[in-house]
Amino acid sequence: MKVSGQPDWPGLLKWSLSRSDPGNQSQDPKKELSEEDRKWFMEAMQANSVDIVKRMKEISLVLQTPRQVLEEQGVSSQDIEGVLEELQDHVESIDMANDLKAVGGLNPLIGLLQDEYAPIRARAAEVLSTVVQNNPKSQNDVMEHKGMEALLNTFSSDPDVNVRAKALGAISSLIRNNKLGTNAFRLANGFGQLKEALSSDHSRLQRKALQVMHYLLQDNPKDNVTAAELGFPPLLTKLARSNDADIREEALQAMVDVSHNDKASSLSWGSDHKGLKDFLNERMSSLQDMKPEDLAPMRDEGVLLDTLWRDCFGQPSVLRQKGLLSLPGDGEPPPDVAGAMFQPSLRNLATQQSEEKKEPEPPLLLKL
Repeated sequence: MKVSGQPDWPGLLKWSLSRSDPGNQSQDPKKELSEEDRKWFMEAMQANSVDIVKRMKEISLVLQTPRQVLEEQGVSSQDIEGVLEELQDHVESIDMANDLKAVGGLNPLIGLLQDEYAPIRARAAEVLSTVVQNNPKSQNDVMEHKGMEALLNTFSSDPDVNVRAKALGAISSLIRNNKLGTNAFRLANGFGQLKEALSSDHSRLQRKALQVMHYLLQDNPKDNVTAAELGFPPLLTKLARSNDADIREEALQAMVDVSHNDKASSLSWGSDHKGLKDFLNERMSSLQDMKPEDLAPMRDEGVLLDTLWRDCFGQPSVLRQKGLLSLPGDGEPPPDVAGAMFQPSLRNLATQQSEEKKEPEPPLLLKL
């Protein structure tokens, strides 16, 4: 039964199939739609079309409304969470993300980072992360509305570790290719907060912190010295012994970043690197003892261990000497185990597809 105000989707589907079924001889394929059929089809399609900007304005109005007023009208915290989930779907489009400020939704969204309900705080951080991903305009908008300060406060002090991880994820999107954002993060003692996150017992928070640290060390090599002076290397060495393979690799990646700077390397492990040498020998020994089928998944970790050894001691590691590494070339950089995490799948895919569609330049013809 067709619900009033809703399109007749079963009827529309049946009609569409009947028009496209080659076995249906009752329809002349060359016959144009009648005016009645055309009108019915357009009404059915338009009934389900949504004005996204209008809908975002409605969502923004809800987010602006005091919680007490919403509760008096029967709107629960779970309803707000659902509204934020819908908003996140809309701002996957970079154009819609850039419209969020104009429709009045950005300020109340940032304000929800202080909501009393933890799932709403987490969802608000997720939406902010989507808004600023690979989006310079929205990054600037969020910075202008003190979004960095709000996210840093949530990351450093929220009682819920999941909310803290979501806030750090939004920070990582906000600083990506954003000099203003990375500078603000550094000036706000961002490295100190990363160190606290790495010292926690929460693996998800540790992974996020390692990913952000890797990006910062790649973005500004001078930060390697800062990391060494703040005492990161002992923490990284500890995390490189983790039972979590992702944490181990990302910690090793950060150690490789630090080792690229002689001063940072000396500050981290001393001029003779004895502590580092003991750690590397321990890890490489464990890899040597593995069966070939067990070693294959550890290949990236082995490459990072070898890179760290060569950077600090100027010679191939025992893993390379014994042929336990399969590398396309000695001059290639170690695998980037964290960088890909900063790329949003949908927008990154769109960028790649755009680049793939570029037509090749025509070959030059020589005139004989």
